Amino acid sequence: MANFLSNIRAVAWTTCLLGLVFLIAYGVGVQKFGIADPIYVSAFLRWTHVVAGIMWIGHLYYFNFTQIPNVQKIPEEHRGPAISKVIAPAALFWFRWGAVATLVTGVLLAANQGYLIQAYTLGLADGFAVPKHIFIGIGMWLATIMFINVWFVIWPNQQRALNIDNAYPDLSKDDRAKHARTAMLFSRTNTLLSVPMLVAMTGAQTLG
Repeated sequence: MANFLSNIRAVAWTTCLLGLVFLIAYGVGVQKFGIADPIYVSAFLRWTHVVAGIMWIGHLYYFNFTQIPNVQKIPEEHRGPAISKVIAPAALFWFRWGAVATLVTGVLLAANQGYLIQAYTLGLADGFAVPKHIFIGIGMWLATIMFINVWFVIWPNQQRALNIDNAYPDLSKDDRAKHARTAMLFSRTNTLLSVPMLVAMTGAQTLG
């Protein structure tokens, strides 16, 4: 058992498999859905959307509540390459691809549920007759803005600040500091937007 739990890939695939088994067993055994019922597509999209969102926002909060505030407390000579060359690049990988997976599954889920255009037009497409579409549309736009910040501001600036993959070896220390600050400010912007985004997403389901 210890060997299994020591292997994160094995744990990750197994927990996903268990979730899928539980989803199908509940649908077939309790709700009496057929195994080919289209409702499983909706359930699967919602499930993967939530998991991807946890990965994305979890790393956003890790950066803003754990890494950024505390790395400054470590004397520069003791930081070494562990954070800048190992921990941060790995966290940024899951952070940015979690953002992609969250946005893609969210768009697919909205399309599957039939409110994609209504949400992205903030209710205009149905004459503002459905408050749920306005509310979830606000959440979708906030998430889209956050995604843009991740891929087009935070990630490029972190690449330069940390010289990831040695792509920017000639940048001065001051230039790296400027890029790091830009990445931090936009990461804080995403943190600021995250709770209203989550309230809009969950509230639309609760209040709709």
